[in-house]
Amino acid sequence: MKNILSPSILSADFGYLKDEIEKTEKAGAEYLHFDVMDGLFVPSISFGMPVLEAVSKYTKQVLDVHLMIQEPIRYIETFQKAGADIITVHYEACEDLKATIQKIKDCGAKVGVSIKPKTDVSVIEEFLDDMDMLLIMTVEPGFGGQSFIPESIGRIKEARAIMEKRGRQIDIQVDGGIYLHNIEEVLAAGANVIVAGSAVFKGDASKNVEDFMKVLDK
Repeated sequence: MKNILSPSILSADFGYLKDEIEKTEKAGAEYLHFDVMDGLFVPSISFGMPVLEAVSKYTKQVLDVHLMIQEPIRYIETFQKAGADIITVHYEACEDLKATIQKIKDCGAKVGVSIKPKTDVSVIEEFLDDMDMLLIMTVEPGFGGQSFIPESIGRIKEARAIMEKRGRQIDIQVDGGIYLHNIEEVLAAGANVIVAGSAVFKGDASKNVEDFMKVLDK
């Protein structure tokens, strides 16, 4: 499966957001990750549709929207219209995950489902046929700059094994604490879509993306 970098703009300097995003695109990042937080499902509040809509006008990157919000079904259509290409919702945040997945499909976006670090990986099995991507959180959702949870490696391997057993190979995205020093271990475990925030936007975003792509393109 293709390895993809998805820089998280949560760690970007919003005073220079357009310039920072352009750097990541030119350096080879195919996706752009939007961490949308509501202050309910997670403690923090980030940004919403206006930022997504603005960004969609000046990048050709795949807009990878991670909804860390309670009952996201309420906003699926609005986010898709604002430019979302992939909409990821949390297993733990949906009263009816199947209905939420169907809503994403009906809007024409790709479906992502995310699980928190303490959620049993096996819960994904009944939804695999309707998903395009599984997002395994490798930190507790809600804050940037956290350290990678080591047990996540086993969870990635377990998810990939479940997919192989079902004959369903989809993207596994990882989000949280990913840096150059641990990316190879994450890839070896079975992940192929890498979200990186601080590791991309702290310092020279162009060089940081180029360094990631050297590993991802091996």
